[in-house]
Amino acid sequence: MRALNQFADATSGVVYIHSSPAALCPHVEWALTSGLDARANLKWTAQPATDGLLRATSNWVGPVGTGAKIANALRAWPMLRFEVTEDPSEGVDGERFSFVPGLGLWRGAMSANGDVIVGEMRLRTMLAAGSESLAAELDTALGTAWDDALEPFRSGGEGAEVTWLHRAVG
Repeated sequence: MRALNQFADATSGVVYIHSSPAALCPHVEWALTSGLDARANLKWTAQPATDGLLRATSNWVGPVGTGAKIANALRAWPMLRFEVTEDPSEGVDGERFSFVPGLGLWRGAMSANGDVIVGEMRLRTMLAAGSESLAAELDTALGTAWDDALEPFRSGGEGAEVTWLHRAVG
């Protein structure tokens, strides 16, 4: 019956915990374990961008919508810096969620090549608001403030070990 379903059942993505206090690391793992129905045994390393905080990265496989589920669970801790990506799949755009203390959660639809997708109606609303706020609205839609805040923490991941998490699909 798969041919009748125009949407993908499964997808994959990555969870980047850019910075977490050591005391919070077990809670992050519990949240990921709960969201993925798979044991999260992350490899935590020092975050070079800041003293005393740790970072971890995990690839995941699960049903479409798992990225949102993970991001929602992680946003419970306002001191975390994280990103969750969900790859595009058949009939479904990808997504990226970014969380930064003080900015909160940003969500953007992603194309297959990683570009942020801004929908037609959102663009029309921005244009109708006038040119004074257009640049600011576009920056918000593209997640510019979140990218700027996370960039120093992203480079801390080069060469770090990645953990794979799988969730049953179907």
